[in-house]
Amino acid sequence: MTEMTTGMKASSGNRFESAIGVLLRVGVSLAAVVVFAGGVIYLVKFGGTHPDYKIFVGEPAEFSRVLAIVRNAVTGNGRDLIQLGLLLLIATPIARVAVSVLVFLAEKDWLYVAFTIVVLAVLIYGLAGS
Repeated sequence: MTEMTTGMKASSGNRFESAIGVLLRVGVSLAAVVVFAGGVIYLVKFGGTHPDYKIFVGEPAEFSRVLAIVRNAVTGNGRDLIQLGLLLLIATPIARVAVSVLVFLAEKDWLYVAFTIVVLAVLIYGLAGS
C-alpha cells in the first residue's frame, strides 16, 4: 500500500468517525429534548395529582407499539413524547450501526460489512422480537 492510499484511507476513516460522532450527539440531544418537553407537559398536566398505589393499572397496549407511540406523540401528549424520546435514544446506536454498514460497503470491506449486518440484524431482532 502506498503512502497516498494509506493517507486517503486515514482521511476517510476520520470523516467516518466525525460523521458518526455527529450522528450520536444529534441523536442523544434530540432524544433528551423530546423527553424533557414530554416531561414538562406531563408535569404541567398531571403534576398535582396523587398516584394510587393500591391498585395496579398496567399501560395500554398502544404504548408498546412504535407507530402508535409516534402517532400519539404528534398530539402533544406528555407521556407519548417521553416514550418517543426514549425510542429516539434507542434508535441512535442502531442508526450508527446502519451507517457503518453503508460506510463499509463504500470501502468494499466485505468482512466488516458481514459483521456489521449480523450486529444490525441482532439489534433489530431483539427489538422486534421482544
